[in-house]
Amino acid sequence: MARELEPVAARGWPAAECDEIGGWRLHAASGFSGRINACWPLDDPGLPVDDAVQRTERWYSTRDLPTRFKIVEGTAPVLVSHLAARGYQAGDPTLVMVGDVTGTVEPGVRTAATLDADFLKVFAASQAAVAGDARERLEALERVSPPRFFAVAGDGAPAAVGACAVEEQWVGIFAMRTHPDHRRRGLARRVLSTLLAHAEQSGARRAYLQVEAANLGAVELYRRAGFSEAYRYGYWVRGA
Repeated sequence: MARELEPVAARGWPAAECDEIGGWRLHAASGFSGRINACWPLDDPGLPVDDAVQRTERWYSTRDLPTRFKIVEGTAPVLVSHLAARGYQAGDPTLVMVGDVTGTVEPGVRTAATLDADFLKVFAASQAAVAGDARERLEALERVSPPRFFAVAGDGAPAAVGACAVEEQWVGIFAMRTHPDHRRRGLARRVLSTLLAHAEQSGARRAYLQVEAANLGAVELYRRAGFSEAYRYGYWVRGA
């Protein structure tokens, strides 16, 4: 499944800058979100592996970013061996979960095709510790191609948000956030259900999302919503 889904996921969460080395995709932004600040080795680079790694390192160095490789577990054994020999280590294990697109539009949840002030308010509050991180992720959301939906939930004040990007049969779920003052009230479930309902109306049949393996609360939320683990990936960084 990773071979089919990884290119879709790369397009669903667009970086500010992209380049290619054969079948490797180089993504860069401001340096916070791993997926848009990493090399995705999706296919053969068309070069000896060491040469391709060195070219990748130069590309990120000119942008003052650390070189990071996003590698699906159990794939690219030759590349992994070369990275380990160069002092890279794996970290940040992340689950890719998939499920059927079934949902209902929940009361108190509204959607739009563009970001608005309520969405920005909730997102900023949930990322308050690192302002640059929030800004980079919001800029990525602005780059998402339609069909896309941004959801805001809350009875009165905005309290939870989420976003999705539809590409043919697939819909990616992103940016699920709940305001710190409104957690554990079922708002994330309502946002997710509403996003899936709109995605189904746009033709999506399967949904995917990425969640850190250590985020047990979120993993359980998605499992209850019918998602299951498809595969895992991690980031290889020198001296991580």
